[in-house]
Amino acid sequence: MPIGTLYIVATPIGNLEDITLRAIRVLKEVDAIAAEDTRHTQKLLSKFDIHTPLTSYHDHNKEEKAPVLVSRLLDGKSVALVSDAGTPGISDPGYFLINLAIDQKVPVVPIPGATAAIAALSVSGLPTDRFVFEGFLPSKHTARVKRLEELATEDRTIIFYEAPHRIMQTIEDMQTVLGDRKAVISRELTKIHEQVLRGNISDVRRQLETGSTKGEFTIIVEANAPGAGQVNISPGEYLKELILHRGLSKKEAIAVAAHDLDMPKKEVYKIGLTIKEED
Repeated sequence: MPIGTLYIVATPIGNLEDITLRAIRVLKEVDAIAAEDTRHTQKLLSKFDIHTPLTSYHDHNKEEKAPVLVSRLLDGKSVALVSDAGTPGISDPGYFLINLAIDQKVPVVPIPGATAAIAALSVSGLPTDRFVFEGFLPSKHTARVKRLEELATEDRTIIFYEAPHRIMQTIEDMQTVLGDRKAVISRELTKIHEQVLRGNISDVRRQLETGSTKGEFTIIVEANAPGAGQVNISPGEYLKELILHRGLSKKEAIAVAAHDLDMPKKEVYKIGLTIKEED
């Protein structure tokens, strides 16, 4: 008997119209759907007339449930794994099941779709050529500050998730540890009350204090200024680095260099004129 397939199915992060046609087909064809919250997922299935049996798989039962699901897969059944929203395995218990399936040589197939981190990054206005996804910071203040201190020199755009009841404390700790950098906070993306806050960390903190802190948050913070890593590099060399090794166009590189080196864009543009296209 052939082994079944585990499908990792991304679902909408808010607006149900964001589901893909392939995801709908797979959810209809599999033998079972493993969901974080079966009541939540049932709303999605009802919307698209999907009647596949549901079973629960979440952080509190993953160690008991994952072997059961893998056993079904080994018996030739197909299973779709979904999270409450977005792509399974990203800051949720999907990792545990996926690795167990891989260990047992079960085919694992991605059904791509929405991810809050990428959706938020795409509209952030911060550099997207190099970024790192940090996920949720520690819930305890001391551990959170320690982790932020470790990230303080990170030279890539940083993406975080945060829960509504911790958002204010997290933003305060970020301002203290990282300094007043540029930041973008997205809340309720693709939903009716979608909101994107932009500015320095102090700016978005003030906006949060006077607005709503309901919903799940994605926080994007700009990279550490190159003061430590780029002090001894000339603007021309930095432009070449951005173009040759980071794949930016000359126009993009000029904008990034002006920001990173804290120079007027006109000055960087003049330097850019001396760089030949073949360079």
